[in-house]
Amino acid sequence: MDRVNMSIAILPMSAEFNWNPATVGLIQSSFFWGYLLTQVAGGIWADTVGGKLVLGFGVVWWSIATALTPIAAKLGLLFLLVVRAFMGIGEGVAMPAMNNILSKWVPVAERSRSLALVYSGMYLGSVTGLAFSPFLIHQFGWPSVFYSFGSLGTVWIFVWLSKAYSSPLEDPELLSEKKKLILSNSVSKEPVKTIPWGLILSKPPEWALIVSHFCHNWGTFILLTWMPTYYNQVLKFNLTESGLICVLPWLTMAFSANLGGWIADTLVSKGLSVTRVRKIMQTIGFLGPAFFLTQLSHVNSPAMAVLCMARSQGTDAFSQSGLYSNHQDIAPRYSVSINSLVSDFVCITAGVLAGMFGTAATGYILQHGSWDDEFKVSVGLYLVGTVVWNLFSTGEKILD
Repeated sequence: MDRVNMSIAILPMSAEFNWNPATVGLIQSSFFWGYLLTQVAGGIWADTVGGKLVLGFGVVWWSIATALTPIAAKLGLLFLLVVRAFMGIGEGVAMPAMNNILSKWVPVAERSRSLALVYSGMYLGSVTGLAFSPFLIHQFGWPSVFYSFGSLGTVWIFVWLSKAYSSPLEDPELLSEKKKLILSNSVSKEPVKTIPWGLILSKPPEWALIVSHFCHNWGTFILLTWMPTYYNQVLKFNLTESGLICVLPWLTMAFSANLGGWIADTLVSKGLSVTRVRKIMQTIGFLGPAFFLTQLSHVNSPAMAVLCMARSQGTDAFSQSGLYSNHQDIAPRYSVSINSLVSDFVCITAGVLAGMFGTAATGYILQHGSWDDEFKVSVGLYLVGTVVWNLFSTGEKILD
């Protein structure tokens, strides 16, 4: 909710402050400046103090930054960019912390479904943010979006601190038989003291993850940040319609992510190799969005455009059972740190390029070209990712 609200609020904000598309792209991308700083740190902190405290810190931090956004915007562009980067610092620790917790709580056989369920929470958060933002803006003005959503973190933190535990060993209410089941299926029996970065980065499957994250995130983050603008400018929906229509693709993603997780775990349980399953799921996650984005220039009605977008993001969600489940496949003992490392590379070579520069580049492209030009770039990267993933990825353990 806190990440997606800017994609709606940016419409009245850009009108009020007279921002051009390039400036809008810069603002949308500034989130990633802070996001890249805490990816590796988040994994290290989670390994040291536990995922519970790290995730709690992250939510409180980004909630405060969200609430400060309207104040920063009125002070000036520089202040807004700094606050958005600060928000990214808080969100940057979330993924490493969540992966740390999941690696301790979830048996291997339930990995795809658990990841899909957690990620579907983000999709439903996007749905909620996109649905309520137009109403809040219409009734109370665009600052209300940031004040209301930011305040929710204070409610969440009290529940989290009282109910969550970093591992089964810390939960006094967990039944002993369930605790034994979880611990007996744990992939890591002892803490990792040193991580062989050189060895990890010498493995082609690791680079397949890095390149695939780059190709995937370019399209995903552009859809996350720019779609309300697309619906408003191209399909001529008003602010409320843009927010409500944006809900459909994210609902589709929430459903598809859990469907993909169930399919992946079922295929593995029936004897299909993990490598084959990961390649199948991620190929759908690449080629599905690529195909449906190419159809946008051929549709002649807003309804068909929205349908194409929903199908694009729905097939994109199969990536949760592809590359996002692959970290623990190839190096289970290092999975949290590997995810942090990959995310850091994604932020430096993929996340910064695909997230920060990709989002900013969209504004530049729109100022000098068209939406068709932007979609062509995304489609090209999806195709590159498909080739690299199928050539070099594996579901087998490459590090003990």
